[in-house]
Amino acid sequence: MGLLENKVAYVSGGGSGIGRAVAEAYALEGAKVVLSDINVEHGEETVKIIKEKGGEAFFVKGDSSSAIDNKHMVDVTVSKYGRLDIAFNNAGMGGPAKPTGEYEPDAWDKVIALNLSGVFYACRYQLEQMEKNGGGSIVNIASIHGQVAAPNSVAYTASKHGVVGLTKNIAVEYAQKNIRCNAVGPGYIETALLKDNLNKDMMNAVAAKSPMNRLGTSEEIAELVVFLSSEKSSFTTGSYIIADGGYTAV
Repeated sequence: MGLLENKVAYVSGGGSGIGRAVAEAYALEGAKVVLSDINVEHGEETVKIIKEKGGEAFFVKGDSSSAIDNKHMVDVTVSKYGRLDIAFNNAGMGGPAKPTGEYEPDAWDKVIALNLSGVFYACRYQLEQMEKNGGGSIVNIASIHGQVAAPNSVAYTASKHGVVGLTKNIAVEYAQKNIRCNAVGPGYIETALLKDNLNKDMMNAVAAKSPMNRLGTSEEIAELVVFLSSEKSSFTTGSYIIADGGYTAV
């Protein structure tokens, strides 16, 4: 029996990268997976991959920066499966690279809307449903930049620090309601987005930032998320767990 047998799990940004890896890992551990993405083609491809491996998954298109869409995602999940046990709030963006004094307000608003407000909206409606279930587990995507600066990415850094604070607040408020909330802080991960925007030398330079001298993989982050989503971490809440190959240790 898998770690998440008979559980219903939701993943935002499940069409690619870490989101896809987590959706696949949830299904492998026995969960029924509902995933959302703004990109329909990518989302449906993840569902196809999961079903080909014998798992159960369902796709719903949604904009994670929208409160209405976040409520709809929970409503669709409950309509299809009757409950919501696990949520991985993963959708996010980096934003433009500019120093703070040159950062456009519109760009700030867009990054904060998805990376921070979107996570709040998701949690808002997930918590409401999990209370009805009698419990649940939420994992929010932060970053190493929820702890350290990312020069020329002020909105990203601020949003990820905000996610850590949001996660801790939820954990304390819902600790006696059998609902846990944790955050993960990935370092530099080898995703399609990174590979599409960096050449080999740039990739090697990014990898060298970690004492392990390599990039992480989406699957390595997924293993951590599965642990935090399962009863294996039943006494863990309000934590911000970094997986960065040692980047923030020095």
